[in-house]
Amino acid sequence: MTPVDYNAMARIRAEYLEMPGMSLTLAQVQRLCGIEPSTCRMVLDSLVATKFLHVKAGGAYARLTAESTPRPQPAKARPTVASPTYRRAS
Repeated sequence: MTPVDYNAMARIRAEYLEMPGMSLTLAQVQRLCGIEPSTCRMVLDSLVATKFLHVKAGGAYARLTAESTPRPQPAKARPTVASPTYRRAS
């Protein structure tokens, strides 16, 4: 296994922390941070493995936050309705 460039990792992490909601492709991260393609891929893979980033369906890398992971919906209580009691008129 090749060692990860920790300076490049710190730079990419900083960019994603500075801009919440940022979603970039490999090429875009590479241009933004000025990192060689192989180094960029290795760092992004490492950030995905540590669950800091995730790969979206279109191939873009985005922060893995509570908003990006589906949360189970709480169950809604269904009140039981008692059957009506009828009184005879006198």
